[in-house]
Amino acid sequence: MTPSEAAHIVRELHDIVWSAGDLSAVDRLVAPQYRIHSDPGDPWEGQTMDRTTYRERVMYSRTGFPDLRFTLHDLIASEQRVAVRWSAEGTHMGDLAGLAASGKRLRFAGQTIYEIVGDQVAGHWQVVDRLGFMQQLRGVGG
Repeated sequence: MTPSEAAHIVRELHDIVWSAGDLSAVDRLVAPQYRIHSDPGDPWEGQTMDRTTYRERVMYSRTGFPDLRFTLHDLIASEQRVAVRWSAEGTHMGDLAGLAASGKRLRFAGQTIYEIVGDQVAGHWQVVDRLGFMQQLRGVGG
């Protein structure tokens, strides 16, 4: 796999699965075993999930934010890793763990390094600005 092909797979994962909510693309884009190596604050951190569980993770986020959309700002790729600086926004319409739906439009950002195995995404290491997310939710700060 070339770096360009690896980058294309990650871009499709964000555009088709996470932003458009098309779960039918998971079989093509996500490896049968997907490992969340590091993602502090994510309920699935440290877990290896199958595609069914991966779909559940996507639906959990999209239930909380039905209009969730990601924007990729920087993407740096090698054959086995793709690093992405991204931002996302959506309206908090559904309950998330410990967070009742607020109806607020929220923006948040993060950086993710994806692991590529063969021609699929097989895991990630991620940091998300969860403090900024919570400040918006609670109406604190700018």
